[in-house]
This record gives sequence, structure tokens and C-alpha cells, in this order.
Amino acid sequence: MPAADLDGFRCFFEFHPFDDLHRFHRPAALIASAFGGKYEDRLAFLAPVPQDPNLSDADRDVSKALGF
Repeated sequence: MPAADLDGFRCFFEFHPFDDLHRFHRPAALIASAFGGKYEDRLAFLAPVPQDPNLSDADRDVSKALGF
């Protein structure tokens, strides 16, 4: 593979990563929302955000209020 092609692939991969969210969860949420419901709700069900077990509920509320 020429160096220019490799650099182009690296740049593309940085902007469009091939992770499970983009490959599986988003398309599945789109199809599920076509049968009723909101896209965001289906995506949250299919790909929940992991929670840090070291944080208390109060810490999570403060982080959420600050936009994290």
C-alpha cells in the first residue's frame, strides 16, 4: 500500500472509527425506531453508557449537571 493511501486511511479512521457503536448499535437503533419509539431511547437501550462503580449517585448527578 502506498504511503499516501495509508495516510488517507489513517485520517479517515480517526474521523470515522469502526467501533461497535457505528457498525452495529446505531443501525439497529435506526431500524428499531422505525417500528415506533425514539431513536435516542433505542440507542440508549442497545449501547448504554458504562458507569464508574467508584462514583456515588451524588457524584454522577454533579457530573451530569456540569455536562460530563
